[in-house]
Amino acid sequence: MNNLDLRQAIVRRVQNKSGEELTDVIESSIGADERALPGLGVLFEMIWQDSESPERNRMVELLYNHLHHAETATPSPS
Repeated sequence: MNNLDLRQAIVRRVQNKSGEELTDVIESSIGADERALPGLGVLFEMIWQDSESPERNRMVELLYNHLHHAETATPSPS
């Protein structure tokens, strides 16, 4: 049996999927069991590596804003 590392296994799982199928993979992984997080990390790594500096800056800005909005957001009443 071939030993594949996690990255290779994830890439093989999604490499032949259509854009719509990739969207489904991402959307179904978000908020799901934590076992999906490494897969999302690998997909993000691929996006990051193929992005130019302006795109990377935009992703960091979105993440930064999301993190800081979450810190300052008032908890919703229960």
